[in-house]
Amino acid sequence: MPVNLKLPITVKPIALPIVLLSLAAFGVGCDREPSTSRQLDKAKTETMQATRDMKDYTFAQKAEFKEKMKEELDAIHNEVDQLAARIESSSETARAEARPKLKALREQAARLDRQLEEVRDATESTWDTFKRDTREARDGLKTAFRDSRQWLSEKIAP
Repeated sequence: MPVNLKLPITVKPIALPIVLLSLAAFGVGCDREPSTSRQLDKAKTETMQATRDMKDYTFAQKAEFKEKMKEELDAIHNEVDQLAARIESSSETARAEARPKLKALREQAARLDRQLEEVRDATESTWDTFKRDTREARDGLKTAFRDSRQWLSEKIAP
């Protein structure tokens, strides 16, 4: 003979709001799209880390320096391409305003490409200056890219 055990479940009146608030907080915390400020903080952290990495390169490590910078520049080129795709899928007004900004980003990236190719001409006496100038150019490009991405995010609603 089956035994039917029914236990009374009692919930204190205060427990329900706590559970609902916890679920709401959990849902907000699981936001899959990172906010713009989180993206900017991440980019700033990556830039600072890359700057620290570059300070450690000696003249004898020119090839490694160039390779590291080339990797970073390739990543920036990919991000600019993604930004261009977003621009092309936006309104005509946003596209018209964004195209000059995108062109300026691509020109800035091309200048950094050319500057990076000049690493072969760097001498031991010019090495620190070369690193500083390259770092400043890279940081300027990243800042311009972040500003353009932010501008575009504000122009077109997700």
